[in-house]
Amino acid sequence: MCGITGWVAFDRDLRTELPTMDAMTETMACRGPDGRGTHVDEHVALGHRRLAVIDLPGGGQPMSVPTPHGTVSIVYAGETYNFPELRTELATRGHSFTTRSDTEVVLRGYLEWGEAVAERLNGMYAFAVWDAREDKLVMIRDRAGIKPFYYYPTPDGVLFGSEPKAILANPIAEPVVTADGFRELFAFIKTPGHAVWDGMREIEPGTVVAVGPTGIRTMRYWSLETREHTDDRDTSVARVRELLHDTMRRQLVCDVPSCTLLSGGLDSSSMTAIAAARLAGRGETLRSFAVDFVGLTENFVADELRPDPDTPFVHDVAMKSGTLHQDIVLSSAEMTDPEVRRKVIRARDLPSGLGDLDASLFLLFKAIREHATMALSGESADELFGGYRQFFAPEARESTTFPWLAGHQQFFGQGRRGQDGGSSAPARQDLLTDQLSAALDLDHYVLDSYHDAVSGIERLDGESELEWRMRKISHLHLTRFVRIWLDRKDRMSMASGLEVRVPFSDHRLVEYVYNTPWVLKSFDGKEKSLLRAAAADVLPRSVVERRKAPYPSTQDPMYAAALREQCRDLLAAPGHSVFDLIDKAKLRQAVANETSQIDQASRRDLERTLDLAVWMDMYAPTIKLP
Repeated sequence: MCGITGWVAFDRDLRTELPTMDAMTETMACRGPDGRGTHVDEHVALGHRRLAVIDLPGGGQPMSVPTPHGTVSIVYAGETYNFPELRTELATRGHSFTTRSDTEVVLRGYLEWGEAVAERLNGMYAFAVWDAREDKLVMIRDRAGIKPFYYYPTPDGVLFGSEPKAILANPIAEPVVTADGFRELFAFIKTPGHAVWDGMREIEPGTVVAVGPTGIRTMRYWSLETREHTDDRDTSVARVRELLHDTMRRQLVCDVPSCTLLSGGLDSSSMTAIAAARLAGRGETLRSFAVDFVGLTENFVADELRPDPDTPFVHDVAMKSGTLHQDIVLSSAEMTDPEVRRKVIRARDLPSGLGDLDASLFLLFKAIREHATMALSGESADELFGGYRQFFAPEARESTTFPWLAGHQQFFGQGRRGQDGGSSAPARQDLLTDQLSAALDLDHYVLDSYHDAVSGIERLDGESELEWRMRKISHLHLTRFVRIWLDRKDRMSMASGLEVRVPFSDHRLVEYVYNTPWVLKSFDGKEKSLLRAAAADVLPRSVVERRKAPYPSTQDPMYAAALREQCRDLLAAPGHSVFDLIDKAKLRQAVANETSQIDQASRRDLERTLDLAVWMDMYAPTIKLP
């Protein structure tokens, strides 16, 4: 895993900038608690913090190879799952290796194939190569965008890092947020390349960014392409099963204790069952972990989104697969701890507004890290196989906005009615000042972003209207929506020094399932038909028949009460800079509700307010609005 950062400056001597480089590197300490390294030369400085997962003694970085025409160095974060095959191929081409790490394989691959090495990698990765032979920095990000990667152009080069905080540790990069940044922050649409911070860019998934004395060049080496699918149902199910087993085989390779994240849903249960069987074949027992909340299972109240609690299904899977299982039970006091909120905001660099969804995941990963260093997650399966209810809702299929924002919003309650006749704003904007709401004009921002997002999707000749609508919905989920959750997963896990791998994001599986017609993805009239059929033989009947439920959220009235109390404390400090964004009168009215329950949308309003306050204290951003 690890965290990387660096600085390239063609008009200055960076050998005098070691203190700044150290500061940038130290911001990545949580991502890499096992080691630290820097490489500084005249025009380049590279920093690395290591989380050791493969080749514990031999994978230190930055890693360099001298050549007759200059040294080539790499800082690398992530995992390349097909590195054994690449290592064998490179050895036949004359390369020799001094470690067992995948980092050295990627570095040697760059020496052999240059930037085209990206096309040969299967994995999750963000890495930068300084090629002194050409005075060139090459930055490469994985196809799905699993590992975060940002850069900040400067007058004479570039700053880069796994997270914005590494870049912002350099005085050259000022923490400025404009109206466009706030639009992206509140829109819940994850525009590729957008980093919220003014002047900063996200390296897009499947992209190479090269920096030289003459400027910056960008090249896309992978994108989600439309292809004809000719396999019948049985062949499609068999191919999905084959890809799942091969992906699990690759991603179970590590030299540290591992586990799975188990929710009792179809995705994590399928992954856990396959992983447990593979480990059992070599005499090992898989560990699994699940999140729960104090009193939730015993006092569960069903709602439209969550028809049943996870725990009974989790235990069914653990028993059938023979895992060593542990439930991590969290309290409202833990999730509303101000220190936890600060750590979550620090990990994300931004106020996500997801509240307990972020806090509980952070606390879950923190607890798991006491037992394991690598975990497998079922993230991406809903987006890939069609698990969300918006895949089936007529208002989502027919709307001219992002499907997860159409009609009834899945995560934020009822949204505002947009000009297109659908719900076009990602969250209720009730607490923002009227001035900020007017300046952002989120309805138009989301509508314009939607049209831009669908404009590049290719339609097959002869594709029916239904299949075309579902192709667009699938594409939007796989190129926008899933990246919100992949980023959340990465930030929360790496804040605890835990590596989380996501088998359902394997690009071979994504390419195959994306192009499978919707009629095959829903052939049994339920969500995720292909996955259910591919894994039914290893799952308990209860899970095979279970209806989709999202990530759990606490129902404890004490959680909402704690949010109200913390917002009252904030109101007692009326000079706080958060009130440049949040209307005090609206917040005062929101916390006046003393009922034991609080609706999801109102709860998110309070959580976002508290997140914004912590973020502004922590980063002191300069706000530039029209």
